[in-house]
Amino acid sequence: MFDKEIFKAVIEEIADTREVEIGCNECFEQLGRFVEMELSGLDAVRAMPLVHDHLQICGECRDEFEVLLTALRATGDA
Repeated sequence: MFDKEIFKAVIEEIADTREVEIGCNECFEQLGRFVEMELSGLDAVRAMPLVHDHLQICGECRDEFEVLLTALRATGDA
């Protein structure tokens, strides 16, 4: 049976694919710097657009980002 919603979701994923992307490993390697910029009030999104884009599409990396950000804020290292 053909599910139109699944097909639509797949097409949207393909449309969101960018010519230049990073994977989870590279995102994770750059995550600390991205978080430091966020905490410092710098424009991390503008400075590191590939990391930002990856965080928008990858729930696991986004979770890591949020945990790291929360932990640093809680320890006062922000």
